[in-house]
Amino acid sequence: MGRRFVGWLFKGALAFVLVSVAMVTLYRFVPPPFTLTMLGDVFSGHGVTKTWVPLSRIDADMARAAIAAEDSSFCSHSGFDYDSMAAAMLRNAKGGKVLRGGSTISQQTAKNVFLWQGGGYFRKALEAWFTLLIETIWGKRRIMEVYLNVAETGIGTYGAEAGARRYFKKGAGNLTRNEAARIAAVLPLPKKRAGVAPKGFTRRYGNSIAARIGIVQRDALDACLR
Repeated sequence: MGRRFVGWLFKGALAFVLVSVAMVTLYRFVPPPFTLTMLGDVFSGHGVTKTWVPLSRIDADMARAAIAAEDSSFCSHSGFDYDSMAAAMLRNAKGGKVLRGGSTISQQTAKNVFLWQGGGYFRKALEAWFTLLIETIWGKRRIMEVYLNVAETGIGTYGAEAGARRYFKKGAGNLTRNEAARIAAVLPLPKKRAGVAPKGFTRRYGNSIAARIGIVQRDALDACLR
């Protein structure tokens, strides 16, 4: 029985590896059709609004805003920002109401496309595996393209295009710098923040992101997307 169990375990692990590699390879060329987060919105009655748009048709400041807000080392790391992760652990150890995860855009994309929201060591381990896969198979441009199409930008709203039309009645290719920054400010808590007439922290955070977009462009922190 022991040998049989080990054999089943090995076969299961091998099947998971093969299926996950196949899925990531497929999504290198095909837009992910649906995610578990979207499914949650369907079950909760919110519905799902999304429109896939190639990265070339999304204003460059939207990607820069995402880098400025979520992952300033996006173009230089291999999927994980260990300095940010260590800093997040230190902040969280000090306590407080808001816990910071230190996740990169690559990690968030892996989670959004292949996994579910929430924590836990098992999900984090799967997230790390899929992050390694998309960094290897997709590359940075595809990661950013998928991220800007599947990230939740409002209740039942997914992607920069749907967010731009929801908040500003225009496509993602025609966003101003401030509008891109407002959408990026919504990303961490899309069900609680609004891109139109933001207040308090969201407004201040959006203004901060707008100011940092210029730094991202000046210092070529988005060079891997050009």
